[in-house]
Amino acid sequence: MMSERPARLAVGVISAGRVGSVLGAALARAGHIVNGVCAVSSASLARAEQLLPGVPVLAPDEVARKADLVLLAVPDDELGGLVRGLVATNSLRAGQIVVHTAGAHGVEVLRPATEIGVLPLALHPVMTFTGREEDLQRMAACCVGVTAADEDEVAWHVAEALVVEMGAEPVRVPESARKLYHAAIAHGANHLMTLVAECADLLRDAGIGPAERVLAPILSASLDNALRLGDRSLTGPVARGDAGTVRSHVTVLRSSAPEALPAYLALARRTADRAQRSGLLRPDAADAVRSELSEDPR
Repeated sequence: MMSERPARLAVGVISAGRVGSVLGAALARAGHIVNGVCAVSSASLARAEQLLPGVPVLAPDEVARKADLVLLAVPDDELGGLVRGLVATNSLRAGQIVVHTAGAHGVEVLRPATEIGVLPLALHPVMTFTGREEDLQRMAACCVGVTAADEDEVAWHVAEALVVEMGAEPVRVPESARKLYHAAIAHGANHLMTLVAECADLLRDAGIGPAERVLAPILSASLDNALRLGDRSLTGPVARGDAGTVRSHVTVLRSSAPEALPAYLALARRTADRAQRSGLLRPDAADAVRSELSEDPR
């Protein structure tokens, strides 16, 4: 990794979403100069005013032309079209650093810009942001998935130095691993939120509350145990082989919350598989549990 910080750069942010505004502010805090931001919606304009005060709000092509480092913080599916458009309008030039934050892409999506001589980098914060000032503190606790051209060690060093400057920890993600990397992150973070919200709904439907207060300690402990101990931390009726309890869960969910049943069945099967593979659950007990996890009512 580079021992010295990169030279002070003029940074352009496209656009001031939750990620772009926070990374722009983190780069400014590190001593770089944000001299243009693209913001269209009222929410993005408010974020720009709060996190990037005094920075001119400009069109995407103007932001790109003024910058040494162009930060593209747009949704994954919009990124390719944006890059092609910036190249077609001569908004990018050789020698610029072009960084995108889309987790599902590496640097291949930046190929049109790479072909005119820019340095392509992918920096994906492994964090969920709200677009407020407290997110700058979250940067200090998070990793950033870094991708550069496989053969360009200088580019890897530049990417890592930028991440360190923003207060985060760089983690190298090869181009070939980028999609699986992002699937893992999204499966854990996004689906965890869905699962927790659904559990809270079930408690409220049962008249038990406050649901969040009931869930917070056990979910926090479960997450901590899972990250420290892996499959050894598995507990509950599936991991214990309590097929009768699993049967009662399936029955009550089928009658009271059928929309939650498919997720319960899928996760319970995966839990049984992992518990058996790790030696926590005997094969016969695992089979008994699986027999209760049928999609069709008996």
